[in-house]
Amino acid sequence: MNLLPAGRLAERIAAAVADRPSVSRLAAGPVATYLPGRTVRGVAVREDRVRIAVVAVYGPPIAEVVEQVRAAAREIVPDLPIDVTIEDIEVPDAAVGS
Repeated sequence: MNLLPAGRLAERIAAAVADRPSVSRLAAGPVATYLPGRTVRGVAVREDRVRIAVVAVYGPPIAEVVEQVRAAAREIVPDLPIDVTIEDIEVPDAAVGS
Protein backbone atom coordinates (compact mmCIF):
# COMPACT_ATOMS: atom_id res chain seq x y z
CA MET A 1 0.00 0.00 0.00
CA ASN A 2 1.15 3.49 -0.76
CA LEU A 3 2.30 5.36 2.35
CA LEU A 4 0.02 8.37 1.76
CA PRO A 5 -3.18 8.41 3.83
CA ALA A 6 -6.28 7.04 2.10
CA GLY A 7 -7.85 10.50 1.82
CA ARG A 8 -4.85 11.97 0.01
CA LEU A 9 -4.68 8.95 -2.30
CA ALA A 10 -8.39 9.27 -3.07
CA GLU A 11 -7.96 12.95 -3.95
CA ARG A 12 -5.03 12.23 -6.26
CA ILE A 13 -6.84 9.33 -7.95
CA ALA A 14 -10.01 11.42 -8.37
CA ALA A 15 -8.06 14.25 -10.03
CA ALA A 16 -6.22 11.87 -12.37
CA VAL A 17 -9.38 10.00 -13.37
CA ALA A 18 -11.46 13.16 -13.91
CA ASP A 19 -8.79 14.40 -16.32
CA ARG A 20 -9.27 11.44 -18.73
CA PRO A 21 -11.04 12.35 -21.98
CA SER A 22 -13.53 9.46 -21.77
CA VAL A 23 -14.67 10.42 -18.26
CA SER A 24 -17.42 13.01 -17.89
CA ARG A 25 -17.16 13.06 -14.09
CA LEU A 26 -16.80 10.89 -11.03
CA ALA A 27 -20.05 9.24 -9.96
CA ALA A 28 -21.95 10.62 -7.00
CA GLY A 29 -23.16 7.18 -5.94
CA PRO A 30 -22.17 5.06 -2.98
CA VAL A 31 -18.49 4.65 -3.98
CA ALA A 32 -16.62 7.25 -1.93
CA THR A 33 -13.89 7.93 0.59
CA TYR A 34 -15.36 9.56 3.68
CA LEU A 35 -13.12 12.01 5.48
CA PRO A 36 -13.70 14.37 8.39
CA GLY A 37 -15.84 17.19 7.03
CA ARG A 38 -15.76 16.11 3.38
CA THR A 39 -16.17 13.24 0.94
CA VAL A 40 -14.20 12.22 -2.15
CA ARG A 41 -17.00 10.90 -4.36
CA GLY A 42 -16.37 8.21 -6.94
CA VAL A 43 -13.20 6.81 -5.34
CA ALA A 44 -12.99 4.38 -2.42
CA VAL A 45 -9.48 3.59 -1.22
CA ARG A 46 -9.20 0.51 0.95
CA GLU A 47 -6.17 -1.28 2.30
CA ASP A 48 -6.42 -4.07 -0.27
CA ARG A 49 -8.04 -2.40 -3.33
CA VAL A 50 -9.38 0.74 -4.96
CA ARG A 51 -12.93 1.14 -6.27
CA ILE A 52 -13.71 3.86 -8.80
CA ALA A 53 -17.12 4.83 -10.20
CA VAL A 54 -17.47 7.22 -13.12
CA VAL A 55 -19.91 8.68 -15.60
CA ALA A 56 -18.48 8.02 -19.05
CA VAL A 57 -18.63 10.25 -22.11
CA TYR A 58 -20.82 8.84 -24.87
CA GLY A 59 -18.81 7.36 -27.72
CA PRO A 60 -15.75 5.40 -26.64
CA PRO A 61 -16.19 1.66 -26.01
CA ILE A 62 -16.79 0.88 -22.34
CA ALA A 63 -13.66 -1.30 -22.23
CA GLU A 64 -11.60 1.70 -23.37
CA VAL A 65 -13.13 3.91 -20.67
CA VAL A 66 -12.38 1.29 -18.01
CA GLU A 67 -8.78 0.96 -19.18
CA GLN A 68 -8.27 4.75 -19.17
CA VAL A 69 -9.59 4.92 -15.62
CA ARG A 70 -7.40 2.01 -14.48
CA ALA A 71 -4.33 3.53 -16.15
CA ALA A 72 -4.91 6.83 -14.36
CA ALA A 73 -5.24 5.11 -10.99
CA ARG A 74 -2.25 2.81 -11.59
CA GLU A 75 -0.02 5.87 -11.88
CA ILE A 76 -0.82 6.55 -8.22
CA VAL A 77 -1.42 3.07 -6.74
CA PRO A 78 0.40 0.56 -8.96
CA ASP A 79 0.28 -2.25 -6.39
CA LEU A 80 -3.46 -2.43 -5.70
CA PRO A 81 -6.27 -4.08 -7.66
CA ILE A 82 -8.53 -1.43 -9.21
CA ASP A 83 -12.25 -2.07 -9.69
CA VAL A 84 -14.00 0.29 -12.12
CA THR A 85 -17.75 0.81 -12.41
CA ILE A 86 -19.40 2.83 -15.17
CA GLU A 87 -22.41 4.28 -13.32
CA ASP A 88 -23.85 6.10 -16.32
CA ILE A 89 -23.08 7.44 -19.78
CA GLU A 90 -23.48 11.13 -20.51
CA VAL A 91 -24.97 11.74 -23.95
CA PRO A 92 -24.34 15.20 -25.42
CA ASP A 93 -27.50 17.17 -26.29
CA ALA A 94 -26.61 17.08 -30.01
CA ALA A 95 -26.56 13.25 -29.99
CA VAL A 96 -30.02 12.98 -28.37
CA GLY A 97 -31.86 14.42 -31.36
CA SER A 98 -29.99 12.29 -33.92
